[in-house]
Amino acid sequence: MKASHEEQLDQLCINTIRMLAVDMVETARSGHPGMPLGAAPMAYLLWTRWLQHNPTNPNWFNRDRFILSAGHGSALLYALLHLCGYNLPLDELRRFRQWGSKTPGHPEYGETPGVEMTTGPLGQGFATGVGMAMAERYLASQFNQDDLAIIDHHTYAIVSDGDLMEGVAAESASLAGHLRLGKLIYFYDKNDISIEGSTDLAFTERVDDRFRSYDWHVEVVEDGNNLAAMDKAIVAAQSEARPSLIIIKTHIGYGSPKQDHASSHGEMLGKEALRATRAFFDWPPDGAFHLPAEAVNAMRQCVTRGQQQEAAWQQQLQQYQQKYPQQAKALLAWMQGELPEGWHDAIPRFAAVEEAGAVKMATRSASGKVLNAIAGGLPQLIGGSADLAPSTKTLINEGGDFSAELNSGRNLHFGVREHAMGAAVNGMALHGGIIPYGATFFIFSDYMRPAVRLAALMNLHSIFVFTHDSIAVGEDGPTHQPIEQLASLRAMPGLTVIRPADANETAAAWRLAIERKRPVALVLTRQNLTVLDAERFDISGGVTKGAYVLADSSAKPEILLLASGSEVELILKVWQRLQDEGVAARAVSMPCWEIFAEQPQAYRDEVLPVDVKTRLAVEAAAPLGWHHWVGDAGDVLGINRFGASAPGGENMRHFGFDEQKIFQRALDLCRRQTR
Repeated sequence: MKASHEEQLDQLCINTIRMLAVDMVETARSGHPGMPLGAAPMAYLLWTRWLQHNPTNPNWFNRDRFILSAGHGSALLYALLHLCGYNLPLDELRRFRQWGSKTPGHPEYGETPGVEMTTGPLGQGFATGVGMAMAERYLASQFNQDDLAIIDHHTYAIVSDGDLMEGVAAESASLAGHLRLGKLIYFYDKNDISIEGSTDLAFTERVDDRFRSYDWHVEVVEDGNNLAAMDKAIVAAQSEARPSLIIIKTHIGYGSPKQDHASSHGEMLGKEALRATRAFFDWPPDGAFHLPAEAVNAMRQCVTRGQQQEAAWQQQLQQYQQKYPQQAKALLAWMQGELPEGWHDAIPRFAAVEEAGAVKMATRSASGKVLNAIAGGLPQLIGGSADLAPSTKTLINEGGDFSAELNSGRNLHFGVREHAMGAAVNGMALHGGIIPYGATFFIFSDYMRPAVRLAALMNLHSIFVFTHDSIAVGEDGPTHQPIEQLASLRAMPGLTVIRPADANETAAAWRLAIERKRPVALVLTRQNLTVLDAERFDISGGVTKGAYVLADSSAKPEILLLASGSEVELILKVWQRLQDEGVAARAVSMPCWEIFAEQPQAYRDEVLPVDVKTRLAVEAAAPLGWHHWVGDAGDVLGINRFGASAPGGENMRHFGFDEQKIFQRALDLCRRQTR
């Protein structure tokens, strides 16, 4: 039967997407042509018929979110963006994978209009989308009214065989099914090929059964070129109360001589295969970046439709503002990331040890008190823990538990799924409108490091709360005692790592985490610490600058004592003993290296005078990085081995974190420098 004009136009559009992607890869002589050739039909169908988006305003708040989790197929996404009318000129497609282009090798958030997140590390897009769907549901619970659903959109993704092999996808899928995130719809591009060859080499599970066991709705489309079958599957998915996986059987490298071969995954087709592929699709033999006018005009209808969709929503928003002015005011503030005026006034000041009734306090406990103090004035602040909330102190009292039944709950229960938690926090931050946090023991930050790294790469407002920060964890032993984690996270560009010395530094750290609007890791103690006098030491101002002088001598210091976190208490005691010995010393708290490095050179020199070469840094962690601050002549007391199972105090003493030992080390250092 002869195809109708509509069917012919669909095919022309799909082939335009395919060949644009192929031409990008061939021009760059680098990239992944196989996935776009196979997955173009599903992408075309979603973007032109179902996706709620406005190419002229990629940041429209009530848009559907689309994630290309299989980020290696970025050429597919760039072709869609260009053809649908986003601000991505054809010249940028010609500069695919080149320096300074808006078409990098894998999609990068903030670099290309319409790219919702940075993808490429497989599984991350899958998991991050779960957080986006959680954010949509929470915001809907806060602002939707019976007569006006002002927050109402879906999260879609195209995921690959490789995505589903990654463990983070399993964690996230399990959580999404438990929460019954019905507005989460994923297309599984099942081409059965990975880099090494057929997925039969390592991946033969029944994916449909696995996802049904997660309580997902599953649809199977046997032919990835069958638009009608895929359309029907989307209709079924949108009517579901559960998340949906639409399994679509495709052919990697479809239409090329490399179809169904691993060689089409990450290699350009090459001259001969390209010629054959053009012939298969009846494409001009020399038509690099050929754009049939009929296909472009058809796909540019996304602009008109998207503008109409947003205009209808804006009209709905006006009605909402008239009927529900207070809610509308809050909604607009949340959407724009505005914080309520004076929100930080609720941050508590903790009584110093000298004050009546003052007690020592772990920074994790102080964090919990700060969190609950500010939560009432920041309803957009939501988060949870990887099954450790009683230990990380991250429950919001009276906040309710976010669940399939209670969409307004502020306490998120991620289960023992650190990696999924990190990705979901990123998804919520990417979605916008809320301030998310996720918590676990510091040692388990290793399980979520890829998500933390993506938060830093995308510069997201993700807050990561890490407790039990050192060998002082004690009896649980070296498996639970962080050593290298501080140095590792500090080495990550774009991540702000704050290790507060006491309860008042913790309070200041939370304010920074809320106001900085960048990824922040709060690193907190299990053991109790002396509370410092907030006014005497200007702790709030000091933490805001990353490092500050806690105690000084009247004379020019002979030695600088530097520390973060729990070891600040130790260097203060050593400072006093040095003073008593007639040694002029200065004690410096350095809760955040990154913020201190941002300060003007004059301030840094004021805190760490360049002419004072005798310096001792003290931190119960790997010493890597400290020599940047102490110099070649300085000394670092750190830990270069794993911890031990013993009471925390004993561990600290055995590893040299003892007042007498540090005092003697400082004294010896001074004497060596004066010889």
